[in-house]
Amino acid sequence: MPVLDRRALNRSLLARQLLLERTQRTAAEVVGHLVGMQAQAPNPPYVGLWTRIAGFRIEDLAALVREREVVRIALMRGTIHLVTAGDCLALRPVLDASLRQGLKGTFGRKLEGLDTAKVAAEGRELVEREPLTLGGIGSLLAERWPDRDPFALANVVRTLVPLVQVPPRGLWGESGQAVHTTAEAWLGQPLADSSSPDAMVERYLAAFGPASVRDVQAWSGMTRLAESVQRLRPRLRTFRDENGVELFDLPDAPRPGPDTPVPVRFLPDFDNILLSHADRGRIITEEQRKLVFTRNGLIKPTFLVDGFVRGMWRIEQKRKEAVLVMEPFGPLARKDRDALAEEAGALLAFAAASATSRDVRFD
Repeated sequence: MPVLDRRALNRSLLARQLLLERTQRTAAEVVGHLVGMQAQAPNPPYVGLWTRIAGFRIEDLAALVREREVVRIALMRGTIHLVTAGDCLALRPVLDASLRQGLKGTFGRKLEGLDTAKVAAEGRELVEREPLTLGGIGSLLAERWPDRDPFALANVVRTLVPLVQVPPRGLWGESGQAVHTTAEAWLGQPLADSSSPDAMVERYLAAFGPASVRDVQAWSGMTRLAESVQRLRPRLRTFRDENGVELFDLPDAPRPGPDTPVPVRFLPDFDNILLSHADRGRIITEEQRKLVFTRNGLIKPTFLVDGFVRGMWRIEQKRKEAVLVMEPFGPLARKDRDALAEEAGALLAFAAASATSRDVRFD
């Protein structure tokens, strides 16, 4: 069984994530290829698409949000993802059991003795009558179940009913609380009938492979995916990593050589490339992860040099002035600093287009 070292896995991952060179694909095609983009905040997916698509404009994604071609919904790992309408309808049934398990683990005691099906049905009726915030859902349900925690009631609805966040949530620069309705009401279509994970596993490998069973489970939040991988095994290629872990991949997926040149790249907050493997060593070290992943669940924006995380970045804005600040984790070669400064300038022009003064700084 061929062995893939850390650099070989890195280059394969970057190729699947469209980070070796910017693509000419549309925003909708890229969101679909990536099997969604983690999107707790509205703006990160825009930066994630800018770093992957040649000539990407804010309106390219904003139009998809307004036209209901992409939606924001809790999916993999129970976190908000921006996905195509088709993936919303197809993936939600596949992930239903893991989402329910998460609800039980978080709110189990508060839900004891509660008829959650009735809560879900009541919640569905409320949000299809008028889009509501989670707080609004909880307050209205508490009128019927006054002895229950409103937040727990709202999360019953969020878990048992496929809730999507409606615009202006998801539009660049827009603020305000997320307001929800059902996926069926928003998209005018029912959820898919199948809950088989097999197609989802293949989609994951296309975007993140080669990968182990534990990697697929870390990305999806599901368990027992070894059964799915075994069903797919006859049409997958197998490898091992340097630790002897068995990896699976699609036969025709790109696997560039470990010395393939890689441009510098800027990744937004919560980029799934850092979250979608049990072993993240192919792109970030454990020491770096502790700096990037905060205790309150935030994943800071990072930049890549030679394909690996080498630091974090942020944009500081004051009135009409904008500065992109980079914080390297260690010394950088002069050519890498120059390349980062050039790419940072382009990112700043995209993300702070209204600023009359823009600058780039290494901290």
